[in-house]
Amino acid sequence: MTAYPAIAAPKRRALAGAALAALALSLAAAAPVAAAAAGDPAYRQLLTREGIEVELTIDPLAAPGTPLTEDDSVRVRFRVTDGHTGQPLSSLYPAGWLDLLEARAETSSEDCRTRVGSFIGGGFLARAELDLNAYYVLALNQDPSISVVDPLFGFGGSKLLTTVELPGPGGDWALSADGERLFVTLPDHDRVAVVETASWQVATTVPTGPGPVRIAAQPDGAYLWIGWSEGAGETARGGVTVVSATAMKAVAEFATGAGPHDLAFSDDGRYAYVTNRGAGTVSVIDVPGLAVAATVATGPAPVAVAYSPLAGAAFVADEIAGTVSVIEGAGPEPAARIAVAPGLGRLRFAPDGRLGFVPVPAGDAVYVLDAATRRVVHNAQVEPGPVEIGFSDELAYVSHQGSDTVLMIPLAAIGREGEPVPVIDFPGGNNPPGKTPAPTPAAGIVQAPGAPAVLVANPLDRSIYYYKEGMAAPMGHFSNYGRVPRAVMVVDRSLREVEPGVYETAVRLRRPGPYDLAFFLDAPRFIHCFEVDIAADPDLAARRAGRRAVARPLGGPRPAAVGEPVELAFRVADSESGDPIIGLGDVRVLTMATASNWHRRQPAEEVEPGVYRVRFAPETAGLYYAFVEVPSLGIDSNQAPYLAVRAHAAGERAAAATQTEPESETVAAAGEAGGEPRRE
Repeated sequence: MTAYPAIAAPKRRALAGAALAALALSLAAAAPVAAAAAGDPAYRQLLTREGIEVELTIDPLAAPGTPLTEDDSVRVRFRVTDGHTGQPLSSLYPAGWLDLLEARAETSSEDCRTRVGSFIGGGFLARAELDLNAYYVLALNQDPSISVVDPLFGFGGSKLLTTVELPGPGGDWALSADGERLFVTLPDHDRVAVVETASWQVATTVPTGPGPVRIAAQPDGAYLWIGWSEGAGETARGGVTVVSATAMKAVAEFATGAGPHDLAFSDDGRYAYVTNRGAGTVSVIDVPGLAVAATVATGPAPVAVAYSPLAGAAFVADEIAGTVSVIEGAGPEPAARIAVAPGLGRLRFAPDGRLGFVPVPAGDAVYVLDAATRRVVHNAQVEPGPVEIGFSDELAYVSHQGSDTVLMIPLAAIGREGEPVPVIDFPGGNNPPGKTPAPTPAAGIVQAPGAPAVLVANPLDRSIYYYKEGMAAPMGHFSNYGRVPRAVMVVDRSLREVEPGVYETAVRLRRPGPYDLAFFLDAPRFIHCFEVDIAADPDLAARRAGRRAVARPLGGPRPAAVGEPVELAFRVADSESGDPIIGLGDVRVLTMATASNWHRRQPAEEVEPGVYRVRFAPETAGLYYAFVEVPSLGIDSNQAPYLAVRAHAAGERAAAATQTEPESETVAAAGEAGGEPRRE
């Protein structure tokens, strides 16, 4: 083995030179051919141009074949093939946008090209009604919240979409296979919170054992496994609760031994591996039978487990013994033990399952294991306190507790035992990204979708950095608005290849009306705007037409301190009787800063009959406006009841907001949605 010298100062080198080129768009005229037959989806268009065939289908998920209607959840699917051979065109990166039109009119080639260019360029005023390329960056915060960032507004400045308020601070999290639900452990409440990612609201909570932290979904997504611990010393106990991901209730519980715990699964889903640090064992649980198959003694302090499908075995790192034990299936004894070094941390395998990386924080080293040969093949001295290993397709990333440097190790450069490996780096912020006041087993480095890039959570900077491979430094960052991001996750809603040449996503339709679905392929170049019409839902239309509602802000202009939450409340009532309108599920508040493009849209909670409230914390000093929206009653943000908030820096004298509108209210009825620009 070769030990590499510690890197005393950041080198700020890139893997290779890279430049960002401006996007040039081209479009050739073409006419779509509609196809309709019994059993067809609700919408189908087939378009062939310059040797490329694109078929667009849109179909409601709940009732396939029925007309496209507002508030429907639909599957949007593009099938892209070679027009000459019929072969699917795979590994493409299509983009699409549903853009609401004022009236149905033929879209020219030039109009479509301009529109697509504006969508790609991003910006507050260039947003389509629905973006089919959306992905969201989530931060698991130290406080009881999750920040949800929309990165498509560009990097730097505000991208906050909303904040999920949790019953208590989260310990760990896991995403369902379809991305529709996010599961968050709540150690202080002995429960798991279930967050619906369509609304970004907590739908329910599920009881677990005491002090749940680690959570993982098994490969088929059927069960969630939650590790819990209680007590210390001789009275300590721990185990796992198994929860049905569909029924949202516990189906089994195992007292496996004192924790903390880590979790891993065999690639076929047959076995779950649960480390019990306080007991010095690993419990191997038969998943189909929900029974303990074996209890394996691996050392005094097993802290991490990872499964290698290439080796067909689980690898368990022991912090005190400094060994990695190999468990095959449900074998009662380790099949092998690999001597590494005392002080081992979180063991993780690269995407192909061959190379395992394990840091030694106290030794400032990272060891690389070969799962096939079951040997240590590299030992690299790194920056002080390596704590986490993350991966992209090409690189392993190492964050540290004692350095702002994030090291990168090219996976392809790791060869035979003892050969030197190039180590390169970039600055991961102003403070060490691996240093956090509240550690979590959740990942702080994750790959960004659609690009060779990663996202790095930096708790002390209160930011998430975006690093694109090939650059000397991060391209930018997302502010976390005063909150401490302990972990980062991506919820990908973009068009994904589900089979060769077929790209799809699921979205919920919003307002009725005529739309253009703008479709863009960069290589091979293909741009077209498909005509799509969304019908009004009769029930929603009747509610809008038959009820006049008024929304009034409660209270007048108010001061606030930067970083401190302020409450904003609106009363929604019948405009004729004055009676409060209760039980509304779609009241939202749009808060905007006047000095920048910062904005945030939050679902409001009903705190008393007809009174709906949100909280927000100003990020910077200045004037903010808060507007109410109630789509089901036709109350839109551009009809402008608002509250004004003047935020001052902490420690400065509070200054009252100066812009007011004493009679600020909105009355909504059928046909009264104004023609002013929308605030979204």
